[in-house]
Amino acid sequence: MPDRIDLRSDTVTVPTPAMRRAMAEADVGDDQYGEDPSVNRLQDEVATLLGTEAALFLPTGTMANQVALRSLTRPGDDVLVPTESHLVLHETGAGAANAGVQFSVIGAAGTYDGDGVRAAIKPAGHIVYPPTTLLVTENTHNRAGGIVFPPEDLADALAVARDHALAAYLDGARLLNAAIASSRPARELSAGFDLIGISLSKGLGCPAGSMLAGSRDVIGRAHRYRRMAGGAMRQAGILAAAGSHALANHVERLADDHDNARLLAMELLRGDDVELDPATVQTNIVLFRLVERRGVPDAVTFVERCRDRGVLLNAFGPRTVRAVTHLDVTAEQCRAAAGVMRAVADGR
Repeated sequence: MPDRIDLRSDTVTVPTPAMRRAMAEADVGDDQYGEDPSVNRLQDEVATLLGTEAALFLPTGTMANQVALRSLTRPGDDVLVPTESHLVLHETGAGAANAGVQFSVIGAAGTYDGDGVRAAIKPAGHIVYPPTTLLVTENTHNRAGGIVFPPEDLADALAVARDHALAAYLDGARLLNAAIASSRPARELSAGFDLIGISLSKGLGCPAGSMLAGSRDVIGRAHRYRRMAGGAMRQAGILAAAGSHALANHVERLADDHDNARLLAMELLRGDDVELDPATVQTNIVLFRLVERRGVPDAVTFVERCRDRGVLLNAFGPRTVRAVTHLDVTAEQCRAAAGVMRAVADGR
């Protein structure tokens, strides 16, 4: 087994040699002036991919989410989000600090339907309630195990949002994983949203970068808030070139990551110390629970012991662990990692 198998996240990848060449050869200019040809090309490629009028390059996914909130809400607004969303749990309270919004959690296991949206909407102009102005979708949903949002439920929810004049934002950091897993075009999965975010530094393997896509008007607002958040960049084409390379070469191969995640899940289920629903392993995330039994460690202890044996994971709860497959791990490494995890869970 290699010295280290890193399954903490799909953000741990390093640029491939071909991606490094693309970065080294990138045409660059001053992006703040709109003069970086590589950034402009990437923005056009993403707008075409998602079927929108325009797109905007940002350095991080959290900045993309925060800029989206600023662009689509006003301070004091109420925002509907799925359970355990990235916006709420993984951005150190930025939604409250930057956009001044409050979050209302709806649905279960990372999804919701039209009835859930309708029941949670707080009307504008109420004497005490904050107005609900935005619906957020996370697809795929990280803390629900990388599941793909059911298309029928999503269409129903977006229809309710439109009927009540709510804006809609898709936190699609791993949207292309959802597209590959469901065999549906990304533009189909992102239809009906005012803004769409995708990450370049997760499954696509770039060293940095995320994108927002939407109408020219909304992207114009987002451009201002990107500047306000410190996201104005200069010769950013070096990073944008990595994104263009990834869109051309790393999208279809996401299916390999999904296959490896299913392989890892089935290998883990060969033991009896792990609880895992194979139906939730739809993309590249495996979320499992360590059974409560004498000799089976809690999540933090489990992760520490696995690390000592060269397998890196993340604890997601007292007895919940997450593993993420990506372009820098092979099927053979996933089998080896599962063997380590089974042994640690069994107290060996």
